[in-house]
Amino acid sequence: MGRRLKHLIRLLEALILLLAFGLAYNFLIPIGEGRKVLFFDANTTQSVLKTLKKNGYNVTSFDTWLIPKAQLPLKGWYHIGYTSEGRWHFFHALNRSPLPEMRIVVYPGETRNEILSRLANDMKLDTEKLKKCYKSYARYPEGDILAGTYTLARSADENATLDYLFDQSNAQFSAFKARYFDKPVDDYTFKLLMIIASIIQKESNRPEEMPLISSVIYNRIEKGMKLQMDGTLNYGDYSHRIVTPERIKEDATYYNTYRYKGLPPAPLASFSMEALKAALFPARSDFLFFMLTPGGSHSFAADYATHLKNLKAFREYQKKRKAQLAKDTGTPLSK
Repeated sequence: MGRRLKHLIRLLEALILLLAFGLAYNFLIPIGEGRKVLFFDANTTQSVLKTLKKNGYNVTSFDTWLIPKAQLPLKGWYHIGYTSEGRWHFFHALNRSPLPEMRIVVYPGETRNEILSRLANDMKLDTEKLKKCYKSYARYPEGDILAGTYTLARSADENATLDYLFDQSNAQFSAFKARYFDKPVDDYTFKLLMIIASIIQKESNRPEEMPLISSVIYNRIEKGMKLQMDGTLNYGDYSHRIVTPERIKEDATYYNTYRYKGLPPAPLASFSMEALKAALFPARSDFLFFMLTPGGSHSFAADYATHLKNLKAFREYQKKRKAQLAKDTGTPLSK
């Protein structure tokens, strides 16, 4: 009887210690004050804890036992509260405040300033704060945010917005590397792919043409030729501007592939996943030139004589179109 009593006392002592530890852990170790608007990327315990830690909350491995599996927040945006009422209450309240969401589109070929200006307008955010946040996340002046559709909380601030856009883009880049590379790819190699993808995107929005344009880039580099592509001069503030002979002559930067051999120093703007795939998987061709056609596609050529014919045909089309426009509007043709 005495031995059983001793075992019972020890069991009670262990339970009391366990309870004391649980109470101390729950109330004496604060969860902290992190960001209030968060995006949870996956409905798993480890993903939720990782997101909380990344956003300034004090989480530990013991918290795995406090999060109720049935009440994990689903993928989406949430408002976080209840940080002063104990860890148990905090984790049980995570999924209680989902936030209204909105979709935004990052268009292929958009520059950083165009993206940030639209975010500021659509989400009522401060442009200067967005620029500051962008700079803290970006590796390059342009191209870090992949073109595509994203879902944002309407109440997300500047930092939460860009953290999400960069995080989602980087996740897609990581998935791309894992799928198409047998071994880890270094940052420099992937940067070159991003640059090529951004050139392809500037030259065409047609996915079926992208591998062919990619082949022209690789073929010209292999032969030691200058790229001589207008798209490389559509960088930064010059994006979407017509490249004139004067601009080609005056631009002294390494973005001017009429002047310098090789690739520009950094990506030109945002690009699509189709352009990135084309950068990695160029078509097999002997093409060295391409020219716009009246239908908006491109004609490709392996030699300069054929390219000149394509060029002449397009200029004839432009001349006829200009004459027709002048006739329709009654405007005399300029000499």
